[in-house]
Amino acid sequence: MFLTPEDFAAVVRTTPLVAIDLIVENEAGEFLLGKRNNRPAQGYWFVPGGRIQKDEPLSAAFARLTEAELGLRLPMSAARFHGVWQHFYDDNFSGDAFSTHYVVLGFRLRVNAQALALPDAQHNDYRWLTPQALLAAEQVHDNSRAYFQAEQRAEAPGL
Repeated sequence: MFLTPEDFAAVVRTTPLVAIDLIVENEAGEFLLGKRNNRPAQGYWFVPGGRIQKDEPLSAAFARLTEAELGLRLPMSAARFHGVWQHFYDDNFSGDAFSTHYVVLGFRLRVNAQALALPDAQHNDYRWLTPQALLAAEQVHDNSRAYFQAEQRAEAPGL
């Protein structure tokens, strides 16, 4: 289901969005980051991912997002669940004065970097960084850094 920009703005203004983030590791133990084209987090380095659509099963969303973000359609079984996270932003896609709130399901997966066909719709550049390098880099968004800092996890005890 596709929403008009006005309807989507109403959703973002009033509810949290549910998304999947892909914490993608290559053979060298480096992680994929893209420089964001769009709000929120525009201009920051961020892990690939995207929203789950209404009435879309989680497995279908995962396959759709891996294809859209990595150029490689993968099943959820190719990844390991990494936890539930919360992302809060002061801005939103429209540039109007309201915040964006995501509840994010993180999935960690290892790939052959040569097999990826990285698109330019959401990111205008890509790089692979070690956990130490991405934690130290100022332009890596805090929400992506959090995947490498266990104390930032938002999951409930027992999950």
